[in-house]
Amino acid sequence: MRILVCGGAGYIGSNMTAMLTTEGHEPIVFDNLSTGHKAAIAGVSFVEGDSANYDLLLKTLKDYRIEAVMHFAASIEVGESVKVPLKYYKNNLCNTQTLISAMEKAGVEKFVFSSTAAVYGIPEQLPITEDSPKNPINPYGESKLAAERMCYYQSQAGRLRYATLRYFNACGAGNNASLGEDHRPESHLIPLAIQTALGKRGEIRIYGTDYPTPDGTCIRDYIHIDDLCTAHLLSLNKLDEKKELVYNLGNSKGHSVKEVIEAVKKVSGKDFKVTNAARRAGDSPILTSDASKARGELGWKPKFDNLESIIKTAWEWHNKHPDGYPD
Repeated sequence: MRILVCGGAGYIGSNMTAMLTTEGHEPIVFDNLSTGHKAAIAGVSFVEGDSANYDLLLKTLKDYRIEAVMHFAASIEVGESVKVPLKYYKNNLCNTQTLISAMEKAGVEKFVFSSTAAVYGIPEQLPITEDSPKNPINPYGESKLAAERMCYYQSQAGRLRYATLRYFNACGAGNNASLGEDHRPESHLIPLAIQTALGKRGEIRIYGTDYPTPDGTCIRDYIHIDDLCTAHLLSLNKLDEKKELVYNLGNSKGHSVKEVIEAVKKVSGKDFKVTNAARRAGDSPILTSDASKARGELGWKPKFDNLESIIKTAWEWHNKHPDGYPD
């Protein structure tokens, strides 16, 4: 299939693009390069543009005869969303509406949407299922949930076949550890810890040590990027049978911030400075998934089922790219 990958030069998008190519599909990357890296998508068709640009989206969909769209072009920082909420509503909701409008005009029905566990907020019970209450506690989660609901109603109107994939914590380096995380500035725990182990940072901070968890730090569910992308492919195929899909994507295991830092120390063989800081606004204490629905309906079986195996791939990539992609 010819698949438009919006945000395809970013961390998840570039890994998805590589997997689509390997599986015989033809990905076309659409990205404004505000956070993505052109070096991560060498050898594929690329359109530089913003998802707010309806005319360019429509032209791209028509010119490349696109058959399906995967959408990774969101703003993703919880803390930033609390400080500048309108940025998140514009990019995550308004621009998604623009994209879906262009798809409708071009006659493209299939849509795989990158969503988030942040739609659940502070869960009433764990692990979180797809039917758990949706009570976002930050603009990031709220904007993603609104986009999900937009997809649902567009589907009910007979104009969209979509899969909503609620990520927990995507991590690791995919495509044989050749495509890793390179956010600027970096905000994700595993690459921050690895950069500290490599001496690129003087310390790593733990934001909040007084949460209601065994060691006082937030607990998250970590899923390897290859496993995440595999679920996207399976979901895309499933849209031939169903017009609405919603799945949690996680390993159904929780690891605290302190546990992740200790795992990085073990994998790297390096010790480094760790300091404690105040909580960040908008962080839930615990987010762990029940991903049994994706396993059952898609036949999805994550290959990286333990934290150290995930971190090893990230460690390998960062050692080869200590300064990130050569942009």
